[in-house]
Amino acid sequence: MSDTPVIGVLALQGDVREHLIALASADALARPVRRPEELAGVDGLVIPGGESTTMSKLAVLFGMMEPLRERVRAGMPVYGTCAGMIMLADKILDPRAGQETVGGIDMIVRRNAFGRQNESFEASVTVRGIEESADGPVEGVFIRAPWVESVGASVEVLAEHRGHIVAVRQKNALATSFHPELTGDHRVHALFVEMVRAVL
Repeated sequence: MSDTPVIGVLALQGDVREHLIALASADALARPVRRPEELAGVDGLVIPGGESTTMSKLAVLFGMMEPLRERVRAGMPVYGTCAGMIMLADKILDPRAGQETVGGIDMIVRRNAFGRQNESFEASVTVRGIEESADGPVEGVFIRAPWVESVGASVEVLAEHRGHIVAVRQKNALATSFHPELTGDHRVHALFVEMVRAVL
């Protein structure tokens, strides 16, 4: 069996192309996923940033919400960035009306916690499990980013910024508040590719 994992990027909304590039740079076979039959053909999945309420509604509209929940419950590796982190939360502190999540990480998240679009920023983040390169810590872009209010006992906190949790892992589920795919630093994606490879 090939050790090159096939990793999908949920392509309903958000920065899909950048994730596809980052995953390919981390030696994965990356492809967009919009339909349940495409989801069935991947070993792992990235849920990108975007607008979490819109993404939730589109997932329901495209018949993707239940298949996503089933695959995540069954242990498929999944990585969510920004809105993707919200989608992987078991609970949202301040959900919009009708907003649903895939779940999979025992955490409570706060939407737009770091401020509005015009308060976006870039910051160095030390992420547990990722070795610092000559370039130093991971560079993360925070755009209307959530943070994690609290986690359950089985969730590993991987990074904090300004005293708030911004990266977590629970078994095969990984989530970051920030967008590593926008910086050209693919170390977080490489970590996720290794998570997927471990279950092949």
